[in-house]
Amino acid sequence: MITANPVPTQPAAADAPTRWQRLWRDAVRDPRELLELVGLPALAARVSDTAAAQFPLRVPRGFVARMRHGDPHDPLLRQVLPLDDEDRVVPGFVLDAVGDRAARGGPGIVHKYEGRALLVATGSCAIHCRYCFRRHFPYGEETAAAGQWREALAYLAADPGLDEVLLSGGDPLSLATPKLAEFTEGLAGLPHVRRLRLHTRLPVVLPERVDDGLLAWLADLPQQRVVVIHANHPHEIDAGVARALGELRRAGATVLNQAVLLRGVNDDVAALAGLSERLFEAGVLPYYLHQLDRVAGAAHFEVPDAEALALHAALSARLPGYLVPRLVREVAGAPAKLPVASLG
Repeated sequence: MITANPVPTQPAAADAPTRWQRLWRDAVRDPRELLELVGLPALAARVSDTAAAQFPLRVPRGFVARMRHGDPHDPLLRQVLPLDDEDRVVPGFVLDAVGDRAARGGPGIVHKYEGRALLVATGSCAIHCRYCFRRHFPYGEETAAAGQWREALAYLAADPGLDEVLLSGGDPLSLATPKLAEFTEGLAGLPHVRRLRLHTRLPVVLPERVDDGLLAWLADLPQQRVVVIHANHPHEIDAGVARALGELRRAGATVLNQAVLLRGVNDDVAALAGLSERLFEAGVLPYYLHQLDRVAGAAHFEVPDAEALALHAALSARLPGYLVPRLVREVAGAPAKLPVASLG
């Protein structure tokens, strides 16, 4: 589970924590405190203490501030609040929804697709999304950073066909910048690795993470840089997030967004169109709209494929093509993400 590494890697003891690390530590962790902050104490009756114990609440206070006060249907609140819906056992919803364990290439390495390998850099996240497909992942056993990257770099060096490396997690930007630099310094000796892709939610939920040190590290990388953020609803992108995304672009990164189609969050055309418009205003291109990975505890978020296809068609009719993300599903063992339209 993500709780295997609940705090980010810290700088040397003599160094004071950075602002983003202080904000990380100050995250809301008690569901009832969260409900008090958003003016919904009565909703505590729906909180699942079992779900909260298995997959604890964590949400930065800046993200809480974007929630609509007094609205039990707020789309940001719904993404993080552990409800009793999670306690239902639903056939087909499993612990490893996308076959990560079967695609293990080495400690912390998931190698599913030709030409690219994913490194599970850490189990830590600044926010715990209730639909997370790795909410049951054994991070204590499968984190590349735990071995100081040596085995991961050796794996990458042994396969000259790998031209792209993905850093994921957890969230790789939960690691301190010197820890990230340690890994990318090792990549410098692998000329066949031409692209580095970061999959991160931190610029959205904790935009303070995009600080001078991170930007300097990103700008100095010799590889092409791609940052794939994760936002599901236009309310997630405020002025601070937009500034952080602009800084990432100015550091030389191509910035894309992946969203997940979620019941009660963004399962309407207005929300999806608003998200694409807000992303583009911030200089980010919509990339994928994922159908829900069927992980245990997340069945209440599922949108049926037929409904998803109808929403996607309506979105395509409303927006120019470059603002319409591809509607896909990840299928364990498949050679790529699959268009939902092809799965009927």
